[in-house]
Amino acid sequence: MSKIAAINTFPVSVALKRAYRTAHEASGEVRLLLVEVITSDGIKGYGQVSSTPMNDIAAWIGKLAPQVIGMNALAYTAVWEKLFALTSPQPGKGGLPRNARPQIMAAIGGIDMALWDIAGKAAGMPVYQMLGAQNKPVFTYGTGGYYVEGAKLTACADELAGFVANGYQAVKLKTGADTIANEVKRVAATRAAIGPDVSLMLDLNAAYDLPACIEFARAVAPFDIFWLEEPLHWHLQPADFALLGKATPIPLAHGERELTRFTTRDFMTLGNIRYVMFDATRAAGFTESLRVAHMADQLGVMITPHHAPELHCHLVAAFPRTGFAVESHGSHERDPIWHGLFSERAQVRDSHVYMNDKPGFGIEIDWAFAKRHAA
Repeated sequence: MSKIAAINTFPVSVALKRAYRTAHEASGEVRLLLVEVITSDGIKGYGQVSSTPMNDIAAWIGKLAPQVIGMNALAYTAVWEKLFALTSPQPGKGGLPRNARPQIMAAIGGIDMALWDIAGKAAGMPVYQMLGAQNKPVFTYGTGGYYVEGAKLTACADELAGFVANGYQAVKLKTGADTIANEVKRVAATRAAIGPDVSLMLDLNAAYDLPACIEFARAVAPFDIFWLEEPLHWHLQPADFALLGKATPIPLAHGERELTRFTTRDFMTLGNIRYVMFDATRAAGFTESLRVAHMADQLGVMITPHHAPELHCHLVAAFPRTGFAVESHGSHERDPIWHGLFSERAQVRDSHVYMNDKPGFGIEIDWAFAKRHAA
């Protein structure tokens, strides 16, 4: 039996040429935590964590590792359940602190994804094939329009038009950081620049309370908006999303900040969301993402995971009815880690992700890049 023998972490960070911000936060770098699991028979699997703070998550992975060392490396569900059980402390039985749950769920996710990679390599199969999917191109959209200090208000329009010129059939614009009037100008300019036939998504990064979001939605509706993503403040719940959904014909997208299938379920069943964006690299890993995807498929909610197209494409491919898309960045400058960390991975061109036939997630790490940019 192949057992878990070691778990290692490799934090990577790359400075951006131009710092940017969203309605939620500012950043001058991109970060990624690689998680390596090694089995007793020498198979190495790799997971990714895109949440922060990386040092805290890496420390939690180190604390969780002794709990699963020696377990069957192919029993990813059993490993996941054992670690998840620790998040609910019980008197006399120990457990993990409540105030670190986001970091702990990210740590569980990194380990879990590495085990899926191992399972594929042990079987000699890509993950998508393990899920019964075919190797067909998976649709992707390009995200851009971040706010850059000193840039003109409508610089986003030029940027996203460039994405379209490079083959993207759908683009996503960051919104919500300026006044509603200025945001409408940005949206209008972007629609004019990309033309009427390209889908335009808006990512609000939880910028608005309910009344302001209704005002914003009504103001941008004439520009044929594909969805409103993360439209409401972090503390607002499915009932608030349901009210927003009744007030605008624009579909709602949400899920990247959810930690488990349980809260995500409530947004799908009660919150009127049409697109679910659960992110395996932020929380809970591939095992939980697959559970979310199965629920979404049953409910008719479209599956469109946040970030990491080289990983999430396997998930979307497994749901031909509701697997809609994965997210990618339309600019090399926006995510230099994605463009530099892998010597082998799925490729993005013409608004689609093209998977390879390598076992596991089909990625190979460029360790020279990882060492050069070690955080």
